[in-house]
Amino acid sequence: MHDKILILDFGSQYTQLIARRVRELNVCSEIVPYNKVPEIDEHIKGIILSGSPFSVTSEHALHPDLKPIIGKKPVLAICYGAQYVAQHFGGKVMASNKREYGKANLQNLVNDKLLKDIPADSQVWMSHGDTIEAIPDGFELLAGTESIDVAAYRSKDGHFDKPVYCLQFHPEVTHSLDGLQLLNNFVTGIAGCATTWTPESFVESSVRELRQKIGDEKVLLGLSGGVDSSVAAMLLHRAIGDKLYCFFIDNGLLRKNEFEEVLKSYEGLGLNVTGINAKKEFLGELEGISDPEKKRKTIGRVFIEVFEREANKLEDVQWLAQGTIYPDVIESVSVYGPSVTIKSHHNVGGLPDKLNLKIVEPLRSLFKDEVRRVGKSLDLPDYIIGRHPFPGPGLAIRILGDITADKVALLQEADAIYINNLKKFNLYDKVWQAGTILLPVQSVGVMGDERTYEQAVALRAVNSMDGMTAEWSRLPYDFMATVSSEIINHVKGINRVVYDISTKPPSTIEWE
Repeated sequence: MHDKILILDFGSQYTQLIARRVRELNVCSEIVPYNKVPEIDEHIKGIILSGSPFSVTSEHALHPDLKPIIGKKPVLAICYGAQYVAQHFGGKVMASNKREYGKANLQNLVNDKLLKDIPADSQVWMSHGDTIEAIPDGFELLAGTESIDVAAYRSKDGHFDKPVYCLQFHPEVTHSLDGLQLLNNFVTGIAGCATTWTPESFVESSVRELRQKIGDEKVLLGLSGGVDSSVAAMLLHRAIGDKLYCFFIDNGLLRKNEFEEVLKSYEGLGLNVTGINAKKEFLGELEGISDPEKKRKTIGRVFIEVFEREANKLEDVQWLAQGTIYPDVIESVSVYGPSVTIKSHHNVGGLPDKLNLKIVEPLRSLFKDEVRRVGKSLDLPDYIIGRHPFPGPGLAIRILGDITADKVALLQEADAIYINNLKKFNLYDKVWQAGTILLPVQSVGVMGDERTYEQAVALRAVNSMDGMTAEWSRLPYDFMATVSSEIINHVKGINRVVYDISTKPPSTIEWE
């Protein structure tokens, strides 16, 4: 077991970022809802209270039970957490009509372990409406800023068995220039965590645990060719060898030549992979369906039918493996407590019940960037590790409107030109995800002396860490001109190319 930092989630947009920053320090972190605190065992070395969109002065404020936490382990309370600690122990928090949002500089720093190697005027990031007017008795001030007196404070030595540190700013965001150093001071210095959370240690411990859990039983895994399912497959293969069976289903909605290329990419890795051509079944069931949600449900239903049919050809399979990763797990639990359903394109809904199989999820504790690092540790080739994310429903949600074989073929050709040029211009690895969308509109064009009235496509490219937020990619004009020209000149039926410059939020990465 690794040393761990427990993060109590109060609904902040930055909660996952706190966990990621802790893991950058090679320390394990775990996020739980503020009202679902587990037993504090010896592996939990420290606790972080996140920020929140709520106000501690509001009737809707979230009220954690601090008794199992304070004094048991070192605590770092951030923003809402700092305000709640102040209010809970008798300090004064005032609601303000003016929200402080943006950069500030620390002032009047006190010599303390938390502020070790932090410059006297360190830039930090503020995002709060309430203000801490007075800290409680038994606490002392550590720093202010030019606009607020209380930017950081802590419990006095001996007031609790373990120290409580409180920050009004967000050290986890990159705008807090020394935030990672401050978190390191808390995580490794004050909480005393050993920095053992590495890809190599994860592989070693996961392989050992998978062997113990699965034993001599057989496991079935649906491969997509993407990073998550591929890394999950390699971890399982290292643990149980040829007792792992993999299916790769062609639903007719993959990229051009993707079925053959993905199967080829697994050659030499030692995996037992069966390719299943089910194009006609999927496209037949999708005929006439335009509603995005109906498309997804139809694809999910047919996938289960095909998977079940093929799985029944195998004997004595006991386990179904899935490439669920940590953001999916976090999103499946509300800060209010009740569980919600994991997104359908991550969790093959219905399969476990249909097949009566036990579930194994080797990657459920990893973020996407950690999955890639584990993949490198497992010696997966770069063309798999660096592959862009691709939606579970495939091109079905990149064809706006109903799905036909002709539309799929049209989009596949245009998309292949786009992706191949990203690689040719050495831009593929600089973009997190890219794709082409076939629009349900036609526009007038001129080719030679002829007037055309044909389809339009939109190109989409974004940069992101995990897909939860995304910024549109600033691709070079000469690249855009080349792609547009090639698509229009070589794909009969398309006469217009546009580029999507929307960020997420408010837009989503996919159009449907």
